[in-house]
Amino acid sequence: MNDPSHMRAALALARRGLGNCWPNPSVGCVVVKDGRVVGRAVTAPGGRPHAEPQALAMAGAAARGATVYVTLEPCCHHGRTPPCTDALIAAGVARVVVAARDCDPRVNGAGLTRLRGAGIEVAEGLLRDEAEAVNAGFFTRLRLGRPLITLKLASTLDGRIATRSGESQWITGSTARHMAHALRGRHDAVMAGVGTVAADNPELTCRIPGFKSAPQVRVVADSHLRTALTAKLVATAREHPTWIIARHGNSTARLEALQAAGVTVIETAAAPMGVDLLEGFQALAQRGITRVLVEGGAQLAAALLRADLVDRIAWFHAPSVMGGDGWPAAQAFGVQALAAMPRFVRESVGPAGDDVLTELRRAA
Repeated sequence: MNDPSHMRAALALARRGLGNCWPNPSVGCVVVKDGRVVGRAVTAPGGRPHAEPQALAMAGAAARGATVYVTLEPCCHHGRTPPCTDALIAAGVARVVVAARDCDPRVNGAGLTRLRGAGIEVAEGLLRDEAEAVNAGFFTRLRLGRPLITLKLASTLDGRIATRSGESQWITGSTARHMAHALRGRHDAVMAGVGTVAADNPELTCRIPGFKSAPQVRVVADSHLRTALTAKLVATAREHPTWIIARHGNSTARLEALQAAGVTVIETAAAPMGVDLLEGFQALAQRGITRVLVEGGAQLAAALLRADLVDRIAWFHAPSVMGGDGWPAAQAFGVQALAAMPRFVRESVGPAGDDVLTELRRAA
């Protein structure tokens, strides 16, 4: 029985669902009978139905006596869908192999206990680290009350994102931009600061045909509601949800005009660099967001780093040098000693056309 191979297949399915199934985790499930895959599925867009009942339905009668590989502990509570543990028991599976335990307090081992109590053999922990990495956003939301935050940067070798006159399109090439769109597709929401919105008028959508099923949530950090009513983000707010994080106390007329255009305004306390970002991210988590890709600009990047809110970095470097009069990837945020710098661990580095993509995670 090739357990690691089948679990890797389930993990590959789970990765495909990232960005499409919030507020639920992206779970992959593979059903194997007599060495042959008879069912497979990933959590559906919007989080329902779950992976297990879909895979069992594909397997049909062949599920009886089969082994099921699932990347996250099956749920055992009644929500908008019946418990997946009940579906596995009713299907008559013989064995369930689980990669990671679900830290949701309604589950957290209870699903495994329910399966064992029904006489099903359960194995736990196979490729746990990989499974927890896939659903890091889901775990971060449960444990910290906020989404997983990835800061995406595209700069020259010396960390510049625009010339002194503000010209920034395009520092990196088409391959890197295509990869950036794929990053958007794997996140529930994409965020930018109001300065970037004013300068670039971005759409902040994943424009790779067929890549993303769920509408892309766009978030703007805009303390004083300066986002123009003519901005693309506002004009398309009814197609692709647009949420603005602003401080309390803005003009009622301005607030109502944005809301009339379909924009959701999330009000937070004021902070030295704009809005209270932690409070804003907590509000996103309460709305179900598990993974946020932050695309700019330099002031927002600095505010996130200063608040210790960056979990991962995806940094595209172009093979060029601009010099010190260009705009930095992050504005000053008060570091006075080397020991105070935010530190990250490199996870991967690879080509992005003529550019290079380095992916990092926060140091433990």
